[in-house]
Amino acid sequence: MIDHISIPVSDLLRSAAFWEGVLAPLGLTRLVERERTVGFGKRYPEFWVNLRENLAPAPPDTGAHVCLRAPDRAAVDAFHSAAVALGGRSDGAPGPRQASMTAYYGAFIRDPDGNKVEAVTFPRSERQ
Repeated sequence: MIDHISIPVSDLLRSAAFWEGVLAPLGLTRLVERERTVGFGKRYPEFWVNLRENLAPAPPDTGAHVCLRAPDRAAVDAFHSAAVALGGRSDGAPGPRQASMTAYYGAFIRDPDGNKVEAVTFPRSERQ
């Protein structure tokens, strides 16, 4: 249903490098580079970072976040670790969670501009 998403960033070069490292464990790579935007995806750009000068950091209680599908728990862990190592911050360490419909394994991070992004995988068996 959703074709792509975009988030605002205050420093395109910094954010492109950050997201390149963070999205790699999820299988997304840098596909498009333009003067004010960079697009990441698997076959076409699904996740965009768009330059917005003078952008104030997103407030912690914004209530909005983006959730990206990970292939497995290791990818969720690597997503979280990369974000913290590259200047983001944890907003929820990797671990099991209970959603309204099912259990899942996920992690939340904040990028340098405060955008909240989650990586999630759904268990295929009790051992995952």
